[in-house]
Amino acid sequence: MRAALAEADLAPAGGDVPIGAVVLAPDGSVLGRGHNVREADGDPVGHAEVIALREAGRAVGSWRLAGATLVVTLEPCAMCAGAAVLSRVERIVYGASDPKAGAVGSLWDLPRDQRLNHRPEVVSGILAPECAALLDNFFASRRPIG
Repeated sequence: MRAALAEADLAPAGGDVPIGAVVLAPDGSVLGRGHNVREADGDPVGHAEVIALREAGRAVGSWRLAGATLVVTLEPCAMCAGAAVLSRVERIVYGASDPKAGAVGSLWDLPRDQRLNHRPEVVSGILAPECAALLDNFFASRRPIG
């Protein structure tokens, strides 16, 4: 999770929410890294998880990331949870929950949906206070005072 937090710190200052993700190989080595670039790149799918999964796929030479772990600072949204399931990661690990858009247990629970043919393990709450503080500070700096 520390690597994902470090990645979140790289989110462009132009307004991208500081979310970071890493994809780990079964041996713990980093296969892919990503942070949000939706605003910076004008990319609707520029989420940290998508970028990290793409990089991991290039690193292993396949879209199948069997045995890999996706680690992300914020609970993935429906798009990112779906991408994780479809990439066949073994595990999704996240820090802070997202009650407004989370799709790994909060609002939806895509990885545990029995209708899907692949259901990664989910581990939540890892360094949650640190992950939440990063987001709280980001949004507090954008709210009007008073």
